[in-house]
Amino acid sequence: MVSVYEAIRRRRDVRAEFSGEPVADDVLLRILEAAHHAPSVGNTQPWDFVVVRDTGTLDTFAEHVATARRDFAESLPADRLDTFNPIKIDGIRESGMGIVVTYDGSRGGPNILGRHTVDDTGLFSAVLAIQNLWLAAVAEEVGVGWVSFYDEDYLTELVGLPSTVRPIAWLCVGKVTAFQQVPDLERFGWRQRRSLSDAVHFETYRA
Repeated sequence: MVSVYEAIRRRRDVRAEFSGEPVADDVLLRILEAAHHAPSVGNTQPWDFVVVRDTGTLDTFAEHVATARRDFAESLPADRLDTFNPIKIDGIRESGMGIVVTYDGSRGGPNILGRHTVDDTGLFSAVLAIQNLWLAAVAEEVGVGWVSFYDEDYLTELVGLPSTVRPIAWLCVGKVTAFQQVPDLERFGWRQRRSLSDAVHFETYRA
């Protein structure tokens, strides 16, 4: 197994590198177990994981995402459109599996320890589960790609979520041929990584 630092360094948003080889059930369960061990506000564990392997559902969602991608492309000025066009935004079909991570803000009841003044800590908890899942996947040589080009109501209906449950991520999950050394958005010139020195502030925020 790789170290946590190595997993962080190798973690990529995978889109074009899925091999199509299915993830074994025991590997999938280890990855989901890691996600389920994330910390959560008030120990509410507000997440659930909907595993989608049906090719019809994958195709349906891929078509929906393609429409959202076109809508975004049409909103871009010409120079940004030229940069965006070569960027692949999903591997829904190629990965062969999606994991929809959900957030249930009602879990734990009305009096949640730690969420009294900052309600978003519930949502943050579910995002921590996603990060755990992602790093565990890297350690298992499994790629993950976060798809964010979709309408929430559409995805809610597609996977049959109740009204209290919000989908916060569709993750494409599958075996990969390789992990890119440089994130796609840097490779294609969309945006470069900030330096650590620009992101660290001592005592007070400096502009």
